[in-house]
Amino acid sequence: MNDTAVDQDNVKPIPPEFPPVVYLPCAAHASDPSEAVVELRRTRDGRMALMAYSALDRLKYCCGDQQPWMVVPTAQLDNIQQVQPFELVLLDVIIPPEHRHGAEGASDA
Repeated sequence: MNDTAVDQDNVKPIPPEFPPVVYLPCAAHASDPSEAVVELRRTRDGRMALMAYSALDRLKYCCGDQQPWMVVPTAQLDNIQQVQPFELVLLDVIIPPEHRHGAEGASDA
C-alpha cells in the first residue's frame, strides 16, 4: 500500500465518459472481494496511479492472462481512493510484458 499523502484539493472527478464499471488489477487473487488489494503503479514523474480497464479482454490484453483482477462500479473509485490513495486514474494502459504478473523477475506482491 502506498503511504503518499494525496492533496484532496487537486483530485479531479472521474470524467463522465468513463465506463460504468471498470476492471482493476489486484496485487493477488482474493477469494473475498473485500480482501482484494488494488494494484497501484508509480508513474515516471513519481505520481501514484490506479490502472483501470474498460473491459476484461482489455485488462487481459494489457496486463497479461496471469493478472489478478476485480470489477467495480466506477462510482466506487472514490472509496478505493480513501483506502489506497492515488493521484490519477489511467484507462486501458498496456503494461510491458517484463512488468506483468508471472513475468520472470517481476514482483507479484
